[in-house]
Amino acid sequence: MPLSFQTADRDFDELAGDGPLPYADHDYWRRPYRPGPWRVGGAALELLIVSYLLLATVIMMMAGSAGGAVVCFSAAVLVTAAALRMLRMGVWVSAHGLRLVGFLYTRTAPWHTVEAVRTAQQPVRWLGLPRTVQGQAVVVQLRGGEVRQLLTDRNADFLARPEAFERAADTVEAWGAELI
Repeated sequence: MPLSFQTADRDFDELAGDGPLPYADHDYWRRPYRPGPWRVGGAALELLIVSYLLLATVIMMMAGSAGGAVVCFSAAVLVTAAALRMLRMGVWVSAHGLRLVGFLYTRTAPWHTVEAVRTAQQPVRWLGLPRTVQGQAVVVQLRGGEVRQLLTDRNADFLARPEAFERAADTVEAWGAELI
């Protein structure tokens, strides 16, 4: 008997045909893919650091150093916020448009400003670093000629997971085809 957490991709396989999109309510912002292991691992490492910072906070409070405890607690809050923001990063879709959430920014493109959503072979950044490699990217062309890169097969969500990238690219393109 398969366990439910091991068969989570079953829903996507069943909807791989030309049927309706997997989300019944198009008004809510949804990420059309799961966060990748690099993103989740980085956030888990940050939360491990938070546990040590909170332990240091307790030790400093017991030692009578309230100033040091406040500094450690503040650092723990900042690192927790960074871990949560890292998990939230990515592309989100709804009936309202496409939303690209970065670490320090959020850009939303309403569907009426989108001309096309397509997959292109082009140089992409490897894990968000300055180094570029040849790869695939889902790009959105906006009215007025601006082109934005939404997803790449070399980012923290899809590195070494080509089937997950293909599924996410197909889902984003399906949202675009339906709502443009």
